[in-house]
Amino acid sequence: MQKIGIIGAGAWGTALAQAIAGGGHDVLMWAREGNIVKSINDEHMNHAYAPDVKLHPSIRATESLAAAAAECSTLLIVTPAQHVRTTLESLKGDLAEGKPVVICAKGIEIETGLLLSQVAQEIVPKAMVGILTGPTFASEIVRGLPSAVTIAAKDKDVAQEIRDAITSKTLRPYITDDMIGAQIGGAVKNVIAIACGVVMGKGLGESARAALLTRGLAEMSRLSSAMGAQKETLMGMCGIGDLMLTCSSMESRNYSLGYMMGQGKSLPEIMEDRQGKSVTEGVHTAKALIKMAKKHAVDMPVAEAVFKLVNEEIALEDIVENILERPLR
Repeated sequence: MQKIGIIGAGAWGTALAQAIAGGGHDVLMWAREGNIVKSINDEHMNHAYAPDVKLHPSIRATESLAAAAAECSTLLIVTPAQHVRTTLESLKGDLAEGKPVVICAKGIEIETGLLLSQVAQEIVPKAMVGILTGPTFASEIVRGLPSAVTIAAKDKDVAQEIRDAITSKTLRPYITDDMIGAQIGGAVKNVIAIACGVVMGKGLGESARAALLTRGLAEMSRLSSAMGAQKETLMGMCGIGDLMLTCSSMESRNYSLGYMMGQGKSLPEIMEDRQGKSVTEGVHTAKALIKMAKKHAVDMPVAEAVFKLVNEEIALEDIVENILERPLR
C-alpha cells in the first residue's frame, strides 16, 4: 500500500483523494485552512468543497507541506494553475530526489508563458514530473462515478509508476509520453469552453456550438503540432474527451461563465459571485494562450475572440460578427 499526497484540498483535490483511497491507498491531503484539516481528520468531511460526501477513512489531512513531502511516495499538485509555481517553491526543500510530482492543474503560466511541466522542471529538476489531465468533473469523481484520465510523463516508466499509484475501480488512467500535447489539450479546452458557453447563452444553437467546438479542436491541433506534440494525443482523453465534456455542460466553470456572458452578464459580476468558490482557468489562460500562439505563428481566431472578450471589453456582438465574417478556407 502506498501513501499518496494531495497538495490542495479544494473540490478536485478532494475528489482525487476519494478515488485514490478507494483504490486501496492511504492518502494525506495538505490544506492551508486549519478548519478543513480538522473536519477531514475528525469527521471525514470536507464541508467547504464536498459537503454531502463522507470521505474514505484512509484519507487524512495536514497543514504541513514538509510532512506531506516526507511521508508520501507520490505527490499530486492540485492547486490552480497560477499557484503551481509558489506551491512548488514551498515544497522543493523537502522533496527527495526522484520523487514523482504530478501536476493536476490545467493552464499556462501567465507571467512566463510556460507550460506547467516546464515550471515544475525549473523549480524541482530532480523530481519525476508528470501531468494528470482529462475529462472529469470533481462533483462526479468524489461520488465514485467512473472516469478516465491521461497520465503524461517524458519517461513512460514514470507514467506507469504514477498510473499504478492512483488507479482505482472508478479512476482509469491512460499513459503517454507526450507531455506537450496533454497540456495543450487541457489548457486550450478551457478557453474554447468559454466560447461554446457564449454561443449557447446567446441562443445561437447547438449547430453553432458543434461548429465552434470543431474549430477549437483544429486550433488546439495546430498549436500542439507547432510545439512538437503528437497529433494522436489530442484524440484521447486529454484532447477531444476533455473538449466534449467541458464544452457542453453547465457543470463546467468555463462553459457556464461563457453562457452567463452570452446572456448579458458582465465578467466582473460573474467573477465576484465566484470569488473564493472556484477558479475559472480559461479566463487566465486566454492571455497566455494568445502569446503562445503568436510565438509559434499559429492562427487561433476562436481563442483570440475569447481573449478579447475577457480582457479588452470588446462588445460580444462585435466578436460574434467578426467570427461569422471570417473568409472561408
